[in-house]
Amino acid sequence: MKSFENKVAAITGAGSGIGRALAYALARQGCHLALSDVNVEGLAETASRARQLGVQVTETRVDVADRGAMQAWADQVALDHGRVNLIFNNAGVAHAGTVEGSDFADYEWIMNINFWGVVNGTKAFLPHLKASGQGHVVNVSSVFGLFAQPGMSAYNATKYAVRGFTESLRQELDMEGCGVSASCVHPGGIKTNIAKTARMNDSLARVTGQAADQSRQQFHDQLLRTTPEKAAAVILRGVLRNKRRILIGSDALAADLMQRLLPGFYQRLVTASMRLAARFAPKPKGRALSAE
Repeated sequence: MKSFENKVAAITGAGSGIGRALAYALARQGCHLALSDVNVEGLAETASRARQLGVQVTETRVDVADRGAMQAWADQVALDHGRVNLIFNNAGVAHAGTVEGSDFADYEWIMNINFWGVVNGTKAFLPHLKASGQGHVVNVSSVFGLFAQPGMSAYNATKYAVRGFTESLRQELDMEGCGVSASCVHPGGIKTNIAKTARMNDSLARVTGQAADQSRQQFHDQLLRTTPEKAAAVILRGVLRNKRRILIGSDALAADLMQRLLPGFYQRLVTASMRLAARFAPKPKGRALSAE
């Protein structure tokens, strides 16, 4: 794919963050849009502003964990727009807590959205992408799909799964030569609402030395550095270059290098740095409320 002009792109999680930034960036390049999210207010705002850029825009409330709804949406997009060239499986959530302190329901909740949402979107849209003759699957993993961290087992599991799923898909598409390709995106800290909306429990204090609310705020304030607009630009450039892996931010580049050079030893570095951070973490004033 050499250009997005007059193409049709479907984007999940388009109501805010990277999804919204992708919608605007694509619209400015003449790409028509099919947008979805569970946040109908944010979705409507994204769609309204994108229409002002002169492209056809449809919007649908879709829960990516609902396989039937995703299939119906994909079919409707193809019907409304005449074709589909790109699917951006961007919707995602976060959970933090230790393995022992997290419930099975926590793992099932995040897996249904972060992993099965990607699988549902890929399988629902893939036949339509092939029918267009020129298509691309863009699946959003994370820097935590490159390396693991204590207290993030649920999130790590989903993002590693997205990475493996997408890399296998890319190889299959390469072998088929069907005109469709795939890229896996690994963002570092992006300035979105994911930290504020993350599910966290106070078992995280065992590794951070902080209650959930404190960890959430610190993560948002100190680690989310790259703007969604910058992330969208990097993603779209990577798609046009047909890159297999798209890294966003210096933190993602550093994490990738660390894992490549120190595939086993990096875990010791992570735990040592977190122990040091926990030792000097500010102590809560009074009783902190856990968040979920």
